[in-house]
Amino acid sequence: MPLVNVLSAVIFAVGEGMTLSTETSTARRVARLALIYAGALTCGYIADRLQVPLPWMIGSILFSAAFRLSGQEMDIPGRTRQVGQILVASSVGLAFTPAAVSAMGSLLLPMLAAALLTIVFGFAIGAFIKMAAKVDVITATLAAVPTGPVESVVLANKHGVDPGPVIFAQIFRIMALVCLVPPIIVALDGTISDPSSVLSNVVWTPGGALLLVAAGVGGAFLARVLRISNPFFVGSLAGAALVAAFDLPVTALPYPVLVVAQTFLGVWLGAAFDRDLLRRAKGFISIAVLAAFMMAGLCAILGLLLSYLTGVSWQVMVLATAPGSATEMALTAKILNEGLAIVTAFHVLRIFIILPFAPLIIGTTAKVAAYWERRTKPADERAG
Repeated sequence: MPLVNVLSAVIFAVGEGMTLSTETSTARRVARLALIYAGALTCGYIADRLQVPLPWMIGSILFSAAFRLSGQEMDIPGRTRQVGQILVASSVGLAFTPAAVSAMGSLLLPMLAAALLTIVFGFAIGAFIKMAAKVDVITATLAAVPTGPVESVVLANKHGVDPGPVIFAQIFRIMALVCLVPPIIVALDGTISDPSSVLSNVVWTPGGALLLVAAGVGGAFLARVLRISNPFFVGSLAGAALVAAFDLPVTALPYPVLVVAQTFLGVWLGAAFDRDLLRRAKGFISIAVLAAFMMAGLCAILGLLLSYLTGVSWQVMVLATAPGSATEMALTAKILNEGLAIVTAFHVLRIFIILPFAPLIIGTTAKVAAYWERRTKPADERAG
C-alpha cells in the first residue's frame, strides 16, 4: 500500500495548489503544468524504485488518471503526446537494421494474418458488447475494434452516436495494456532483474542523438503532410529506421530523454480518463472492461499460436499481437532485448491496415446494420 498512500498524498498536495479561477494567466497555467508533471515524475520514480517495467509511463498514467478523476482540470497540451511519440518512435527505429529487416521477411504472412484476425476479433467482441450492453452496432464496433481513441471519436461523431462510451472503451483498453502487459511479460520472462537499467545503460553521443531526433522529426513532418495515420509514431519510426538502415552515425537517446517521453505519454493518456467520461459511459463500463480483457486474451492466444508456428519466442509474439499500444509494446521488447523490430513491424502493419480503412469498415457496418434492421422489421412496418 505505500504506493497508493504516496499517490494519494501527491494528488492532494498538487490539487491544493491548483484550485484556480477560470481566467488563469499564462504564468499560472505553466505553474499548474509544472506541478502536474512533478507529481507524475514522483509517481514514476516510485514505480522505478519498485522495478516496474516502463515505470515513468505507468506511474504517470496512475497519477494523471487519479488526479483527473479527483475532479481537477488538466489542460495538457496535445503537443506533449506528439513529442513523446517522436522520441520513443525514433529510439525504436534504431532496431531496423538491414539484418533485422531481412529476418522479418519470412514473417510477412503472419503479420497480415495477425492484423486481419485482430479486426475479426474486434467484430466478435463488438457483437458481445452490443448484446450485453444493449447499445447500437456502431457504438459496439467502435468500442471493440482497436482504431485508437482519436479516430474512434471522429467516427462516432460522424455516425451520430455518443462518443463517451466509445472513448472510455478505447482508453481503458490502452491503459490496461500499458499497465498490465509489460509487467506480466517481464515477470514471466524472469531474465530481467532491473527493467530500467536495460533502457538506461545505452551508448550515445550528442551528435548521434541529435541526428536521430532530426530524422524522427523529419519523418513525422513528412508523414503528416502525406496524411498518413498516426504520423508522429509511424513517420518518426520510418525516419529513424531509414538512417539506421543506411548506417548513418546515429546513436540511442540518453535515458533522461526517454524518461521525459514516457512521462509525456503517460500524463496525456491518464488525463483523458475524467469524471465526465465515466458519467457518459455509465452502465456501459463493466461490459467495456470485460470486453477489453476478452480482446487482450484473444490476441494473446493468437500470439502464442503464432509463436508455435513461427518459432519466434512467445514473449515477442504476445507483444506483437497486443491490440494497441504500439509504443509501449515496442519499449517492452527493448527491455527484453529481443524482437524489437518484429514487435514494431507487427504493430505498424496493423496500423496501416486498420486506420486508413476504419471509415470504410464502420461505414459498411452501419449500412449492413441498417439493411438488417429493415429486413427484420414486421411486414406492416416495412410497408408503412
